[in-house]
Amino acid sequence: MTAPQSRPIRVLLIANRGEIAVRIIRTARAMGIRTVAVYSDADADSLAVSLADRALRIGPAPSRESYLSIEKLIAAAKASGADAIHPGYGFLAENAEFARACAAADITFVGPSAETILAMGDKAQARSRMAAAGVPVLSGYEGEDQGVDTLVAAAEAIGFPVLLKPSAGGGGKGMHIVRRVEDLPAALQAAQREARSSFGDDRMVIERYLQTARHVEVQVFADHHGNTVHLFDRDCSVQRRHQKVIEEAPAPDLPPTLRAGLHQAAITCAQSVDYVGAGTVEFLVADDHFYFMEMNTRLQVEHPVTEAVTGLDLVSWQLRVAGGAPLPLTQEAIACTGHALEARLCAEDPAGGFLPSIGRIEHLVLPDQLPGIRVDSGFRSGDTISMHYDSLLAKVIAAGADRAEAIARLAAGLDAVEVVGPHTNRDFLAAIIRHPAFAEGGVDTRFIEHHQADLLASAPHPSDEVVAAAAFVALGAAERQAKAADPADPHSPWGETGGWRLSGSARRKLDLAWGDALIGVDAVWRAGGYELRLGDRFVNVEGSLDADGTARLRIGEGVLKARTALFGETLTLFVDGRSYAFGVRDPRKPRGVESEGAGRILSPMPGLVLSVSAVAGETVEKGQPLVVIEAMKMEHTVSAPRTGVVKVVDVAVGDQVVAGAELVVLEVEP
Repeated sequence: MTAPQSRPIRVLLIANRGEIAVRIIRTARAMGIRTVAVYSDADADSLAVSLADRALRIGPAPSRESYLSIEKLIAAAKASGADAIHPGYGFLAENAEFARACAAADITFVGPSAETILAMGDKAQARSRMAAAGVPVLSGYEGEDQGVDTLVAAAEAIGFPVLLKPSAGGGGKGMHIVRRVEDLPAALQAAQREARSSFGDDRMVIERYLQTARHVEVQVFADHHGNTVHLFDRDCSVQRRHQKVIEEAPAPDLPPTLRAGLHQAAITCAQSVDYVGAGTVEFLVADDHFYFMEMNTRLQVEHPVTEAVTGLDLVSWQLRVAGGAPLPLTQEAIACTGHALEARLCAEDPAGGFLPSIGRIEHLVLPDQLPGIRVDSGFRSGDTISMHYDSLLAKVIAAGADRAEAIARLAAGLDAVEVVGPHTNRDFLAAIIRHPAFAEGGVDTRFIEHHQADLLASAPHPSDEVVAAAAFVALGAAERQAKAADPADPHSPWGETGGWRLSGSARRKLDLAWGDALIGVDAVWRAGGYELRLGDRFVNVEGSLDADGTARLRIGEGVLKARTALFGETLTLFVDGRSYAFGVRDPRKPRGVESEGAGRILSPMPGLVLSVSAVAGETVEKGQPLVVIEAMKMEHTVSAPRTGVVKVVDVAVGDQVVAGAELVVLEVEP
């Protein structure tokens, strides 16, 4: 390998968005490198745009017209004087054509060569290369013949269950587990459709599926001078739909010889393709054996846990290596100390089948001031979660002297997260971290499947103390609103919002909606607070509400501290690591009449209609798929909520729909 002439980076364009763009900007700034952000119309007011030295618009919100446009990105780099482009992860990070375009424009691509990206980005070719290099691979099929009969025959020869993987894919997209031969044709059709949509290539690899396995990966780094090192390992076994949820470093409970074998196999993998830059080699581990899965030729979402245990800045290493410098450290000088975990906070609704949740973030508090906690995010209060991009809202990373301390810190960090607006998976993540089986370590890729009932347990009904706190805040807000609406003489006793009245103490009625239930509250003002009647129970509450939304209350004989956020008719309380969202209703005001369209099936999210299987006049069974919608880079199936006859089909393949749009109308028999 011939080392290129050293050309330190002076101006860096970040061809990405969200938290990874923010994270790259902060390291570049610390290194004295000027930064250029690019943005779509959806991201014009984003945190990354505000932090960069310069920002350029590259197109409308759809990624194919902005972040996936090589032509627009190269033009932006030239217009801004950028001499390097960092692709982040996702979008064009593993696109060989993009790497070639950068080279042709004399712009440094922060990543490996186009040839290396091609070699490892094609899963079929990567499997063959690794087998030839002596790295263990699972039995499988990666041939050029992609006919259905050939693929079915290959799966039968491998033995069920099998895993379908897009040859050009990554990030878990398009992967399907198939347990029976009769299910294979339909699974192939779905996997190929997803592969075409995500990667423009529907070739499939079939591998033997391990029923019980761990997902362990090794971080590698290499320079232009022939030096290659590993930065230890990570466990990413806690997954849902092949998407990582929790990651940690180092991987717990690995035998020393197995761990050493993984590290050496990762080095062999990188050296066999003349790798340069940051890369991750992913393995399945089962019964003290490991098998190559794939190599990601980019920085990983979970790289902060490796930074936490090594004390290194991986983006800094990337920028130095891309500029022609040798690796900063030798293998012997790199140490792994302590333990770290990362939780991916996503805008999704676990109780609603993990459907994406979009919209304005009314209130966002992240725990970046807690001991041992780091937060990577690209969002602030007032930002909007868009349907056009993935659902990652923030990454909460916890480091500790050992795994137990890191777990405890991550649990505390998740408890301190406050989000009002889109649904999030915060409580789901906290349930994982606190689950006894997770604390034991060594979980496999079916952990969520095995413990789903525990992890998705319904939120507890709010206690009288929580209801009392909500009533105190809501009543105080109503009083302030009433005073603001009547700007009469400020010294008049009739404008007072306290409890004094000519005829006695003020009385108020309030309804708090909790899910489908309505909690009636009768309140009588008392000095400094209220006497509340909740059904047949009486609760006294008094205290204060700070300007930042912190309520400090004495309720009965106890004391409660809660964070609060009131937007419109929704009041959210954050108490003891849980969030409680109440609808605030004035019982004196009439409510709108509910829709009577019981047979209307509505889109749970905005998105693109990929397929429609509902046919007018046909009878469908409860649970039968009707429409498939793509949103946030994922497919979501809308199924019949009950048995009935399809009366109307309102959408067709290719339609863009908004949340709440009518998809199908069922005629439900009485």
